[in-house]
Amino acid sequence: MNASALLDRRSIAREFLPRVRFDEPLARHTSWHVGGPADAWYEPADADELAAFLRHLPASVPVHFVGLGSNVLVRDGGLRGVTISLHGGLDRLERLDDTRVHADAGVPCARVARQCVKWGLGPAEFFAGIPGTVGGALAMNAGAWGGETWPHVVAVDVVDRGGTRRTRAAAEYRYGYRHVESPAPQEWFVGARFEFEPRPDATLDGIKVLLERRRETQPIGEWSCGSTFTNPPGDHAARLIEAAGLKGFAIGGARVSTKHANFLINEGEATAEDLERLIAHVRDVVERAHGVRLSTEVRIVGEQA
Repeated sequence: MNASALLDRRSIAREFLPRVRFDEPLARHTSWHVGGPADAWYEPADADELAAFLRHLPASVPVHFVGLGSNVLVRDGGLRGVTISLHGGLDRLERLDDTRVHADAGVPCARVARQCVKWGLGPAEFFAGIPGTVGGALAMNAGAWGGETWPHVVAVDVVDRGGTRRTRAAAEYRYGYRHVESPAPQEWFVGARFEFEPRPDATLDGIKVLLERRRETQPIGEWSCGSTFTNPPGDHAARLIEAAGLKGFAIGGARVSTKHANFLINEGEATAEDLERLIAHVRDVVERAHGVRLSTEVRIVGEQA
């Protein structure tokens, strides 16, 4: 589909144009370093501006949200409509009282971990193992090292497609392993209140130990999206992939990591198609070998080239 069929500059209200870039290469904004262009890339200054932008945007224009681009595979044809990045603009992180913290959706999870330790609150160290933003962690109940996001959520701030903002209690959502059910469609997180426990003995050394363990077991520094597949009940995706003989297997410029089999690596020249084909191949081989159909943790979005 031609991009102009869905979006042109006249779709964007004039006051927002300084914060919009057209035909923005999404490979610049994803941890896999692949992906075609976004018709428009928008970075709101804050939640109020975001709401106003959505109110002015024609209902026919698709909307996509991204954080640090660590849990998404954008196809080589790119994304139609407007892609909205909350990282940078929605960056408020503050302590509200003895046990509660507010974090905007664009705040990196690693920053939440470090600051909560400094405030003597926990358990929050697990956030350091999530390579994304608070918004992404809320959307998928992200977790690491035995901790998960939603057990600590008290309330969330959201905005809908029409630009209406509201606050919802955590009890309005159902969540499970890497899964969250929203009470309303076309509604996105812009912030959250978390509750932790006083941990006056917490130190940054604890996070350093966890991160060092991560560096020893995961291909940190290589281009990946983090874990590609969710763990099936009672097992680990990495074990199944390795047992199927797939460590090091490659399609084009995409390869199964030899360090951690649940990480797929862009070795530098991979296309999104290479990665998507590798995902499908790994899934099929594991199913034939073990009778287990792996589910992707990564979201695959956009159009084929």
